[in-house]
Amino acid sequence: DRYINPDWRKDESQPEIWQSIDTIPDAELWRIHERRRNDLILFARKRLVEQLKRRGISRAQLEAAEEALNPDALTIGFARRFATYKRATLIMRDVDRLARILSDADRPVQIIFAGKAHPHDTQGKEFIRQIAHLAGHPQFRHSVVFLEDYDMNIARRLIQGVDIWLNNPRRPKEASGTSGMKVIYNGGLNCSVLDGWWAEAYDPSVGWAIGNGEEYPEDQLEHQDFLESEAIYNLLEQDIVPLFYNRTRDGLPRDWIAKVKNSIRKLGPVFTTHRMVQEYTEQFYMPNFERVLSLTTPDLKKGLDYASWRANLDKAWGQVRVHDVQIDRRQVKVGGKVEVTAAIQLGSLKPEDVSVQVYYGTLTPRGEIEQGLVADMQPINGNGENSYTFAAQIEYESSGERGISVRVLPKHPYLPTPFLSGIIRWPQ
Repeated sequence: DRYINPDWRKDESQPEIWQSIDTIPDAELWRIHERRRNDLILFARKRLVEQLKRRGISRAQLEAAEEALNPDALTIGFARRFATYKRATLIMRDVDRLARILSDADRPVQIIFAGKAHPHDTQGKEFIRQIAHLAGHPQFRHSVVFLEDYDMNIARRLIQGVDIWLNNPRRPKEASGTSGMKVIYNGGLNCSVLDGWWAEAYDPSVGWAIGNGEEYPEDQLEHQDFLESEAIYNLLEQDIVPLFYNRTRDGLPRDWIAKVKNSIRKLGPVFTTHRMVQEYTEQFYMPNFERVLSLTTPDLKKGLDYASWRANLDKAWGQVRVHDVQIDRRQVKVGGKVEVTAAIQLGSLKPEDVSVQVYYGTLTPRGEIEQGLVADMQPINGNGENSYTFAAQIEYESSGERGISVRVLPKHPYLPTPFLSGIIRWPQ
C-alpha cells in the first residue's frame, strides 16, 4: 500500500494501478522476498522433521533434516495434484545432470515438492515414491524435499516463498494453472510448458517457457519427455541460475528483480477474478440478459419468430451437406492468399440461415489444426436444388504445412453464438 494505489484491493484488474510497481525500491522488494523464502525454508524443515519422526528415524538423521535446504539458494517449487499428465518427475530424468545443477557450491539450487495422488492413480503414487526416494538419497538430502499431506497451508507457504514455480504438464491437458497465477503477486517467476494460463501469459520478459507449445502423438511421448526435460535443464543452466546469481555490488540481482516487476506489472491486472467476472458480465451475462428481454416482449413476436426458425433448422439440418471443397494447392509465400470454394447443400434452408466458414491453421504432428483461424465464406452463385457455391480467400501469415477445411454453422440475429445451437456440419 505504500507504493501502489490502495484501490488495488478493490479492483486489481486496472492496469494503471500496477504501473507504480516500478517505484518500489529494488532493495526493499528483494529484502521482503528473501524474508519470505527464509520463512518457507523454516516451515519446510519443521514439516520434514515431523514426517521423519513419524517413521522413527534416528536422531542423526533428524538433525540433518533440521539443516535441509539453504535460505539463500535459488528455490524451485512444484506442488499440485500428482496427476500423470503433470509429469512431476520430469526434472529427474537425468539425475546426474540434476545433481550438478543443485550441488553447485557457488550457485546452489533446491527443489521443494509437495502434492497428493488419487488413491486409484497408480502412476501418480509412483511419482511420489520416486521423488521421496530421491529426496532421501545422501546426494540430494539437503537440496530436494518432499512435503507430505499437501494442503492449503503448504500451498500458501510455497507460493509465497519460492523463486521459481515449475509447471510441466503434457500439453494440451492443462486446464488452467491457478497456482502459477498466484505466484505472480508474491514475487515469484514462472517456468512452464506453454499450456493452460501460461500459453496466454508468457512473454520472455515475465518468465520462461519450456518448449514452444509443441504437441506430440502417443507414440512419441517418450521423445517428448526427453526433449522437454532437456529444455528444463538448459533453461536452468543457461538462463535462470545465471540471472538469479548475477549480483551487483550491493548484492542485488537487479535483472531478476526487473523480471519480477515485469511479471507483476504485466500479468497482475490480467489474471484476476475481477477481470474474469467483468468480462463474463460484459461479453455473456448482459448480452444474454438483453436477448431474453428482447425475446419476451408482451407480444412475443421476436420469441415466436426465433422459435419458428429454430424448429425449421432442426428439421432441415439433416439435409445440409458440404461438397466439392476446392483449394488452390500451389505453393504460396508468406503473405500470399489462397482461394477456397465449396458447394453447400442447404435443403430447405436459405443462405442467410447459415454461416459458412473456412477453418484453417498450422498442422500438428497428429494432423490436427492448431490455433485455428476462421474466414467467412460468401455465396457466389446458386447451383440449383438449393445448392450454393461459397467462396473465400485466406492469407498465409506464416510458413509451414497448413490444414484447411470448411464448416457450416447456424446463423440468426437472435442466436448470440452459433455454437449455442449445438450443431455443426463438416465435409463427409
